[in-house]
Amino acid sequence: MSSFIIEGGRKLSGEILPQGAKNEALQILCAVLLSPKKITINNLPDIVDINILIDLLSDLGVKIQKLSPCSYSFQSDEINLDYLTSEEFKTKGTRIRGSIMIVGPLLARFGKGYIPKPGGDKIGRRRLDTHFIGFEKLGAIFSYDSKENFYRVTTDGLKGTNILLDEASVTGTANIVMTAVLAEGTTTIYNAACEPYLQQLCKMLNIMGAKITGIGSNLLTIEGVDYLGGCEHTVLPDMIEIGSFIGLAAMTQSEITIKNVKYDELGLIPNVFKKLGIKLERRGDDIFVPSQKSYEIENFIDGSILTISDAPWPGFTPDLLSIVLVVATQAKGSVLIHQKMFESRLFFVDKLIDMGAKIILCDPHRATVIGHDFKSSLKGTTLTSPDIRAGISLLIAALSAKGTSTIHNIEQIDRGYERIIERLQAIGADIKRVKTQ
Repeated sequence: MSSFIIEGGRKLSGEILPQGAKNEALQILCAVLLSPKKITINNLPDIVDINILIDLLSDLGVKIQKLSPCSYSFQSDEINLDYLTSEEFKTKGTRIRGSIMIVGPLLARFGKGYIPKPGGDKIGRRRLDTHFIGFEKLGAIFSYDSKENFYRVTTDGLKGTNILLDEASVTGTANIVMTAVLAEGTTTIYNAACEPYLQQLCKMLNIMGAKITGIGSNLLTIEGVDYLGGCEHTVLPDMIEIGSFIGLAAMTQSEITIKNVKYDELGLIPNVFKKLGIKLERRGDDIFVPSQKSYEIENFIDGSILTISDAPWPGFTPDLLSIVLVVATQAKGSVLIHQKMFESRLFFVDKLIDMGAKIILCDPHRATVIGHDFKSSLKGTTLTSPDIRAGISLLIAALSAKGTSTIHNIEQIDRGYERIIERLQAIGADIKRVKTQ
């Protein structure tokens, strides 16, 4: 076990480069199972969840070559399907939630896909029904072994169909898309997720030979093909990191340039931070955040308190609500944070209250933040990271706080953020990693 020791209250400065997007990389990596040809993927983040999935693909028989620190080639021409029923797979497959997305490609190409009940962090219920209902509509037979927590899907042949998703699940849409590209006939997916990461997956599959139209909308049309080839694909920068760094700059009153952000793919993210009063400037494909002594939260036009809530894309991503909440603690004004999509992500606010933040937790979904306007600082304390996104939020709070903070359970942060200590140290943060019992 390890912990972070942070000396807060220091201004930061310099340039920081966001890592490749974790959520896109998980989808893209699973897609390599769809083709026997070589697939090269660039800008993969070097984080725990990605490395576990790469290791899992290797165990399945995928030939993997590391070309550079962030680039790999994959070739799935000799897959060992027997591994899917091994005890080792049943153990490894539970370690990350993204492992569920290997099922669709395996089902499409080999007629069967198995997966143990996936793990991940505790951020509320994330149903898998969407995935398996989609598989069944395409012609698969689904079974669940409750004793072993093991899912199985098999088919004698997949056929295209019309699918109306019960929720716009990103991983569910990705899984169904990867299944449908090799199904016979045409599939339409309505109420599909349309996040940039899902768009990236569809564009990659089209380069490989798939026929997907409607990319970027909630209605996808997929004409099944018999075979997919190879390609080279570059993962987008992680929008959650970009938002985190904007929040970090504001909270520490620092001047930071965030490099190569793919600004046009950020959707509402820059505007939401601007509503909190944070100045940011687009410079080519970089974001420049100047040092601000104060930032004031906007009200709605009728004078009512600003509400920031999450929603499926193109709404505001739920992964950044915890960052927005932390940033609001030092803003001038008040804001209501409404976490609609998950019911347990706001429970970390008690840790911020311990640091001196003025937050009213209304219920599991809503919190009202009354900003300090830097009239008083958050105070360093001992914290425990409950999940990836809350973990980085607490880290930002600690970097802005007066005094020393200790964050335990940082393995959660390591799951989603590449070399975060080294990158923060490079812009002046006083932070170190220590081993604990």
